[in-house]
Amino acid sequence: MKTTMIFAALLALGAPLAAHAADVVTPALLATSAATEKFTIGPMKVERHGATGRPMILIPGLSSGPYVWADTVRKFSGEHVMYVVTLPGFDGHPKTSGDLVAGADKWIGELIASRKLVKPILVGHSMGAALSIAYAGKHPEQVGGLVAIDGLPVFPGAERMTPEQRVAMASATKMRMAGMTQEVFAGQQKAYMRSAMGVMDEATADAVAARSAHSDAGAVLDYMAQVLAMDVRGTLPAIPFPVLVIAPYHEGDAKAAGMQMTAEGKAAYYKSLMAGTAKLTVLPVAPARHFAMLDQPQQVADAIRAYLKTL
Repeated sequence: MKTTMIFAALLALGAPLAAHAADVVTPALLATSAATEKFTIGPMKVERHGATGRPMILIPGLSSGPYVWADTVRKFSGEHVMYVVTLPGFDGHPKTSGDLVAGADKWIGELIASRKLVKPILVGHSMGAALSIAYAGKHPEQVGGLVAIDGLPVFPGAERMTPEQRVAMASATKMRMAGMTQEVFAGQQKAYMRSAMGVMDEATADAVAARSAHSDAGAVLDYMAQVLAMDVRGTLPAIPFPVLVIAPYHEGDAKAAGMQMTAEGKAAYYKSLMAGTAKLTVLPVAPARHFAMLDQPQQVADAIRAYLKTL
């Protein structure tokens, strides 16, 4: 099961496919509202929504932009000040180079400091969740809460690898996909979003893919390689506040992949990867694929609301 999870994502990104079709109509779920303010922190773009309440910082996953949080923003911006970030290289935003994981840590810190945010709640999806976990473990005194949607401190399937093995895997993956054109990348995004790693509704999957295709292919490979090599499990005991991990589960996908895995089994596996976290809740959300907040927006919103009451 673990090996299948790690390579399903890589194969979906790596399979040579034709370019995606013309832009599709954006479903209402992805329709973003006007931001109260837009600004930049270094190379990171930030949108602010709302004016009062405890701050929340929303971090999208690989190749994603603010549109994946559109429904979340609508549901929570009346009670919280929402800062939705776009990492460089994603959603048409210019890319940067270097250590991108360290860069994200720096930019999130600068956002918190420059806006004088008091104990913000980090909400991340996929890679954004991994970056949120990394930041909370390194700077627990700055953060007041953490919600991780299908993202973990180490890539599933790589938890038993040595650091050297993870780096080698990341390098090999990046080398295999090196030279990928934007046209090929666009086609791969459509296949990925329609796969078990994407979104259940095809119209929503295609709309997300069309937006993801605006990300820089080289930047996506750089982030992917660096996150594949990442393991921040050693910092988890430093996190003093409650942590919510949402584990999406789709029975049909599990059976199609030949996995003897239940929703409870997947939650238990995620819990094992978060071992050492003092106050942890791992919550299955079903039926849902990787983008749980798009497949089950109300379930995810209800889970976040219940979690906020524990802080």
